[in-house]
This record gives sequence, C-alpha cells and structure tokens, in this order.
Amino acid sequence: MAKRSPNGVLFVCGTLLAMKIQIITLFPEVIEPYLNASMLWKAQDRGLVAYDLINLREFGLGRRRQVDDTPYGGGDGMLLKPEPLVAAIELAKSKSPKARVILPTPRGCLYKQSDAKQLAASGEDLIIICPHYEGYDERIANWVDEQYCIGNYVLTGGELPAMAIVDSVVRLLPGVLGGKASVEIESFQADDQFVEFPQYTRPEDFRGLKVPEVLLKGHHGEVDKWRAAHSQKSA
Repeated sequence: MAKRSPNGVLFVCGTLLAMKIQIITLFPEVIEPYLNASMLWKAQDRGLVAYDLINLREFGLGRRRQVDDTPYGGGDGMLLKPEPLVAAIELAKSKSPKARVILPTPRGCLYKQSDAKQLAASGEDLIIICPHYEGYDERIANWVDEQYCIGNYVLTGGELPAMAIVDSVVRLLPGVLGGKASVEIESFQADDQFVEFPQYTRPEDFRGLKVPEVLLKGHHGEVDKWRAAHSQKSA
C-alpha cells in the first residue's frame, strides 16, 4: 500500500517508487480525477508510480500571475511565456534531475506504441508539459527532451495529450495489468499498424447477433487462425 509523506512524496515500505511523473498544467483539476481512477490509481496504490501535478499559474509573473502574452509579429491568440514554463520545469527537475521532459505539440513526432513501450521500459521519470492558448514561446524547446504529436487534430490544451501519454506508459509498467499476454496481443504492437481482432463474451446470442462459431468450440489452433485473419490493418 502506498503512503504519502508530509512533503507529498509517495513511499512503499520505506522505499521510493519506481517512476515519478510530474505534469505541468494550468488546469490540475482536469487531470487529477483521471489519475485517481482505474489502472492509473492502482499503479500508484501498488507503489509502481507517483504523480505530481505542478500548477503553472503559481509561476506566473506579477500580481496577476501572468503566464501568457501576445506573439511577436502579430496574430490571434496568446502564447505561454517562457519564464513561468522554464521555472516550472526547473522545479520539476530539482525533484527528479534525470527525468525526461516531454512536450505534446503538433510539430512533434507522431506518438506510437513503440514510444510508450520505450518510455515504460527506460525506468526514467517523466515531466510532461501541457501547452495552452494559441501555443507557447518556442524557446522552451531548449528545456525539452521529446516532442510528440498524438494525432492530426487540434485540442484546446495539452491536458488530454498528457493523459494519453501517461495512460499508455503506466499501463505497461510491470505489475499494473493482470497478465503479460494481454499487453503482447494488443493493437499497434511493434508499430505494425494492425488492430487487434474482434472479441466477444456472453451471451452467445444477443438480439440475433451471434458469437462466431469457431470461438465456441475450444479448438485453440482454429481460434488463432481466426484471430489472425480478423486482425485489421489500420488506416
């Protein structure tokens, strides 16, 4: 069972946790419920990971704690300023000096299952930045190790991409999911772009829609052939 010390660090049986994930965000209240549910909660409860939400607003400048400003050269929207973001990154680094800093951004490399597997297997702590508004001052890239894009669409902020990365990594940590095979047969393994075969459970007949007969007979060789035939190449 995980125990939290007075300074907010989680310990298990007196030892530090295996992975620490810090998320820099203007909206920690958006992320916190997701981290405290389902497998992400079980992972921290089992002492496999610790989460720390860093509120970017606390690093804002002046009496109004300003974190954004208009872009040089004109244009719509506001950009996150470098001073608050870098100060937040440096605080996170002081807690975990060797952590990898990740920035979700449309200019990043497409995030794939192989990236999730590499991050999970590396044993390194993570610091994830959640951009917002129209974007961020490009100079913060000098404090970033990896830039990822989770898809060819635009969101209002980096909270959802951050949660997608956290979820994809944490579920791969040893001891989080029930069985090793459940990870090995999933979609997008080795980035081969194949989607996992269809699956069924009881009842055998639901409103006239029946489970394929081959899955009911218990012949494992035939089941394997059926599953291979029905794995689909993604678009």
